[in-house]
Amino acid sequence: MAKKTAQLRFSDTRHPVVLEVNTRVLLHELSAGAGTSVTLGNIPEELLDDWSAQGIDGVWLMGVWATGDVGRKLAAEYPGMMEAYRRALPDAAPEDVMGSPYAVQEYRVAAEFGGGIGLRSLRLRLARRGIGLILDYVSNHTARDHKWVKQHPEYYIHRDPSVDPTPPQGAFSVETSKGMRWVAHGRDPMFPEWEDTAQLNPKSATARAAMIAQLGKIAGMCDGVRCDMAMLLLTDVFNRTWGEKGNPQPDDTATGEFWKEAIETIQKEKPEFLFIAEAYWDRQWDLQQMGFHYTYDKTLYDRLLREGAMAVRDHLKAEMAYQQRSLRFLENHDEERVAKVLPSEPWQFAAAAVVATVPGMLLLHEGQMDGRTVRVPVQLRRRVEEAPNMRVRAFYQELLNVINHPIFRKGEWHLLSMRAAWHDNHTWQNFLSYWWRDPLHGQRLVVINYAPHSGQCYVDLPLDLLEGHLLEFRDLMGSSLYVRERSALQAKGMYFDLPGYGLHIFDVAEAHK
Repeated sequence: MAKKTAQLRFSDTRHPVVLEVNTRVLLHELSAGAGTSVTLGNIPEELLDDWSAQGIDGVWLMGVWATGDVGRKLAAEYPGMMEAYRRALPDAAPEDVMGSPYAVQEYRVAAEFGGGIGLRSLRLRLARRGIGLILDYVSNHTARDHKWVKQHPEYYIHRDPSVDPTPPQGAFSVETSKGMRWVAHGRDPMFPEWEDTAQLNPKSATARAAMIAQLGKIAGMCDGVRCDMAMLLLTDVFNRTWGEKGNPQPDDTATGEFWKEAIETIQKEKPEFLFIAEAYWDRQWDLQQMGFHYTYDKTLYDRLLREGAMAVRDHLKAEMAYQQRSLRFLENHDEERVAKVLPSEPWQFAAAAVVATVPGMLLLHEGQMDGRTVRVPVQLRRRVEEAPNMRVRAFYQELLNVINHPIFRKGEWHLLSMRAAWHDNHTWQNFLSYWWRDPLHGQRLVVINYAPHSGQCYVDLPLDLLEGHLLEFRDLMGSSLYVRERSALQAKGMYFDLPGYGLHIFDVAEAHK
């Protein structure tokens, strides 16, 4: 495996690999194992070396920011929450509940995690390994006990009860510097409001300026941000969520899209700073046009889990500008563990091979590579013990080793066409096949039978990119080695007969007699 340099490689690769880490859980487990407090500042070097050896380009530390007493209290006492926690952690206790990391009281690193000094130390140690640091930015709302709520109620969707004393739905009352106010909870229009949050108003000129200034401070602490529920701040989405005119406020004088202004402002000072959008509802392209480098690809996730190869292949026909800025995943903290939702390991492995070998960013969730089956509620600091699945671990080690290569890092990707192996054999439709090429480093062929039963097909290869009369196909994920005559491949393509969820990742080169 290639050794990392001290240069961060986000801007130097078309196919970065990011690992999401639950900060609370990680530090709790490291502390328990060491018998002493482990913070961000003294995470063992061996763990950082492991991340580097796996080819990780960026670590997303989920949950580093300070949460307040209100959020912790609501997370522990809200009806039914402890029962929900105990489904994931049978012995969960109130002291295990730290509140939602997405109800941010203040954008400072929690003291128990080592504070800003600990984060700076970790960032430097990661950078020495070429690994960037990614943190969360929650643009839609703050915690209810964020200092802005009392000091600057005008930053929020709010109402003065002296104008209208009727308590609005989905709001809380708070005494502010301008008197008592009703402040709206943050919400997604598809779900009930989040009662531990207060809804920001990006149409307010003063609020927008403060939000962008806060984002600038975060940008000084890391190399990129993952922006939570980014589509909620799109103007049309915000207006639909808060009424036809966006629940107008006195300071609604900001114009243009928030994200375009925010990203342009930050990148004037930090042109290499990375923006990742959690995005749904087919708004990914819009957010990419506003400057996001990567946007969540929930469509690929859904099609891999529920729709099959034809739907996946159709999705991968999107233009390359979109593909290269898509973030592919099988897990994150909002989704169930893939080892739980996909009933067989071959299916898991095939799905993992797809997300790892298509263009864009690959997001891995800590525990995914050990085959963990229990999703941890984000409010908890602790998780149930699970022994690692050694077959899953070995597969991911092999897969990550394969894709940590210049062909996948910097090469060009092409979706290949396929044909039936014989008349009335429709199993070819279950295949996915594509080609990676880098002029300096060679060629790769990926072939996956994305179905639970065996299948056969012919794959049309881009022979104009290859030289030689005899071609060698060496499987990097197994022991297969095929030598084929160029003339036969030109006539019919390359024949494959694979078992259910079988896969190959071939190194392709001229064969020498």
